[in-house]
Order: sequence, then structure tokens, then C-alpha cells
Amino acid sequence: MDTEAASGAEPHALPLPPPPPPPPQLPLPLAGITVVAVEQAVSAPFATRQLADLGARVVKVERPDGGDFARAYDTAAQGLASHFVWANRGKESVALDLKDPRGLAALHRLLDGADVFVQNLAQGAAARLGLDAAALCARYPRLVAVDVSGYGPEGPYAHKRAYDMLVQCEAGLVSVTGTPQTPVKAGIPAADIAAAMYAFSGVLAALLRRGTTGRGGPVEVSMLDALAEWMGHPLHHTMHGGEQPVRTGLAHAVIAPYDAYATADGDRVLLSVQNDREWRRLAGQVLERPDLAHDPAYATNAARTRGREKTDAVVAEALGRLGADEAIGRLEAAGIACARLNSVARLAGHPQLAARDRWRQVGSPAGPLRALLPPIGLPGGPEARMGAVPALGEHTDTVLRALGMTGAQIAALRRDGVIA
Repeated sequence: MDTEAASGAEPHALPLPPPPPPPPQLPLPLAGITVVAVEQAVSAPFATRQLADLGARVVKVERPDGGDFARAYDTAAQGLASHFVWANRGKESVALDLKDPRGLAALHRLLDGADVFVQNLAQGAAARLGLDAAALCARYPRLVAVDVSGYGPEGPYAHKRAYDMLVQCEAGLVSVTGTPQTPVKAGIPAADIAAAMYAFSGVLAALLRRGTTGRGGPVEVSMLDALAEWMGHPLHHTMHGGEQPVRTGLAHAVIAPYDAYATADGDRVLLSVQNDREWRRLAGQVLERPDLAHDPAYATNAARTRGREKTDAVVAEALGRLGADEAIGRLEAAGIACARLNSVARLAGHPQLAARDRWRQVGSPAGPLRALLPPIGLPGGPEARMGAVPALGEHTDTVLRALGMTGAQIAALRRDGVIA
């Protein structure tokens, strides 16, 4: 007989192991990386802003006479340009005249300690200054040097001006965007953003390679190449199917119903029916027309697409009797994908962004400004470093002093207009 159990004594419990210590907080992944950028407009600045957000020190080299021309695009952000505020937070601004040998020499002193160089000057301008990726990588073997261009370094378009809208047209994006009657450009700088994100990922890949080989190397990105890649679906559809997708506004070329419909309170709600099961739920639970569930004119996607005008009319009539909130409530209850057609102002107040605490404030010469956390989350470490938007030349003196220049030397450069 178990005397311990018989006496009612508790068996000896094994002590619990102590809880593991919390893992050490990881640093931002690009802490310790120095980036020097001779950049303007959107494509290169937006790429280097991603690097700054992830902890890199980014020194933005600007012209003394006005700096990055995106500074003057508008005054919507409390007197500052909205493009500039968006793409340039967290950087140090150094104003150097690179056409003056003393300004160029100062840039090379910066490059002596840099890990990454990014430029998007007009085609040929960087090479004339000896700042193209090939030349710099030969001089600084550990440097990752990025050339961002409109159309690439060679070919018949190499020297064409390459603004975002022009590249959207050349890449065919405008031909698939808009209504059947009217092609339109994307409402955001899609070509610039595409090039920026490939430059960003190209830098990360080159730094990873440098970690194993010890050598940096050139990175080439063109706006046309980047946006042509983003055109993958219509491009492959056309090349392999022989027919370009038609412009359909908010509708879908091969699915119906898939469009935005006006509601009784003046909003518009977009819904998407992906298969015939969803159509049956839509007909019965939202449109309150169960007779349409198996009607041959509506029962299959092929039939609904052939009779798109009738399909859209039925859906529009039903949603037009409902407010947007009620329409979305019915659609979600029926398991139908839907969205409110928001304005930009509504995006700024979007409840999902608020619920996930996505907004922060960044400093600027005009005071604090709202800004979104970057989309890349890295749990287990500090938040993205969302530094201030710099004034033109705000860090010139500090950076030049760190390079060993005296106050008298800096004053002479400023007197001669080489720095600002």
C-alpha cells in the first residue's frame, strides 16, 4: 500500500523551471550603415527613406541653390512640399555644389566612410562627375552604388527625359487604366514608387552579398524596367492570349458583378462576386431577389459577364435603396467581399489604421507632421526610426566638421557659394 497516498500526504511536486529571460531587443537592421544620396524628386528619395526608416544614416546631398526640386512642388504640408515630406524624413541635408571641385572633394570624403551611394541625376550627369556606379565601385570596392534612371544606361531611350507620367505611358499602364472611353494615369507616381522599391531591395541584396564576399558593387534600376515588371498580368495576358485587357474603370474585365455602386446616402460601395455560390448568397441575402440565384441569365459568371449591364442594373437598384453602412453590413453577413470607396481624407481617418496605432508624428522645419509607420514591421526590436524632415543644408556644418574641416574652411566654402 502507498503509505504516502494513504496518509493523505501530497506527492512531492517537481519545482517549475524559472521563466526564460526575455530575448534581447534586436537593433534596427541597418543600424551602422551610412548612405550618401545625390537625389531628387521621388524615385531615389523614396528608396533611401526606406533605408533611413530601418536605421541607416542617410546623408542627402542637395544643390545649394534650392536643393532637391521636390522641395518646391507645393506648400500643402504646413508650407512644405507634400512629396518632399513623404520621401525625405530621417535624413541629414548637406548642401554642396558638386560642380565645384571643392564640393566634389567633400562628397568623396563622405564616400570614404559610406556603405551605400544612391543617385538619380539626369542620364549622363553622374558619369560626368565620376559618380556613376561603375566608377565609384572601382574606387571604393566595399561600396554599394545605385544608379536609378528612367530607361537604363543604354538603348535608344537612355537619354530621354523620364518623368513618372511619361514612363506610365511608355510602360502601357495608362492604356489599361481608366474607362472604356478614356485612359488615365495612376493617381500616384507608380513608376517612381516601383523604381524606388526595387532600388531599396537591390541595396539590401547587395549588402547581404557584401557580407559574404566583402565587396559591394553596382545596382542598376530603371523606372521603365520596374513598371514593366508591375505590368506582368496585362503583359502576359496580351503576349500569350493575343488580346490586351480592356479598360473597365472600377469594373473587372472578366468577373461580374465587380464594381462600385451608389448607395442611398451618396456613398459608393464596391463589391466583388468571385464565384456562383457567392452570387446565390448575394441574390438571396443582399439583393432580396432569390429568383435570380438560378436564373440562367445570372446563374453563372459567364452569363453575368455577357449581360453585364443587366447584372449591374440589378445590383445598383438594390444597393441604391440602402445606406452605405447597411449595404456593407448585408454584404459582410453574406460573405461577399466589399469595400467603401473612400476619399483620401477618409483614408487619413481610417478606423483600421487608428485601431492598429499606425500614425506617428515626425519633426520638420514647419513643426510636427502626421506620418504613417512604414509597412515593414520587425517585432522584437525598436520601431522604425521616423526622423525629422530636414531643412535645406541643416546638417552641412555638422557633417563637414565631422570630416575634419575647420570653421574657417567651412566659412570660406559658404562665402564662395559652394555650400549652404
